Amino acid sequence: MEKMDKAERLKRAPAPKARISPELAHRLPPGQTLTDRFPILHEGDVPDYGDGSEWSLRVFGLVDGERTFSLDDLKAMPRATVVCDIHCVTRWSKFDTAWEGVRFRDFLAAAGIRVRPEARHVMIHADQDYETNVPLEDLMRDDVLLAWGYDGKPLTPKHGWPLRLIVPHLYFWKSAKWVRGIEFMKEDRPGYWEQRGFHNYADPFREQRFSDESFEMPEDEWMHKDYD
Repeated sequence: MEKMDKAERLKRAPAPKARISPELAHRLPPGQTLTDRFPILHEGDVPDYGDGSEWSLRVFGLVDGERTFSLDDLKAMPRATVVCDIHCVTRWSKFDTAWEGVRFRDFLAAAGIRVRPEARHVMIHADQDYETNVPLEDLMRDDVLLAWGYDGKPLTPKHGWPLRLIVPHLYFWKSAKWVRGIEFMKEDRPGYWEQRGFHNYADPFREQRFSDESFEMPEDEWMHKDYD
């Protein structure tokens, strides 16, 4: 009930007035505030995976055979660094964040995962009992990453160690922390926040925060959170 209350609480209050230089304004979606902080938002406790050696990633659904991967398996794949802007539904944006990992599409190729032609959607499964849905087409973009590093260092537990998804062109709740499973699906189905009134696709530049346009987001929600 507490989690549902939080979702309801986030659906109120007016949008902030952004203060940003004209040359950067095109990078800031409507209703967002630019910050140098990195606010920490998540549901439930932060899981402890130690050095990551006991962690595993399960790939299943519409693929030719279920597979399981270790963190070392992923780190042996072609590495990439993606520098991108990120936008949280709670109205903060952070520019030029640098992530290290393997591109989602390169992961599929390097692992030899054959996705069935009928697969059109993906559910990302994560701790703690979290999931979020993303179209497969979106995950194949150049800047979508399965990341284990941030700003030249390993991810911290609060930011998703040992693996998180980075989908920069969607609101940041789609970039799930603590990823444990990737499920390929024919039909779409809503994830955790999507079931609680958040938008199914979540384009920040179209301000797709909620499935009902009458909902609002408190402008200062993120300011009360822990941050780096």
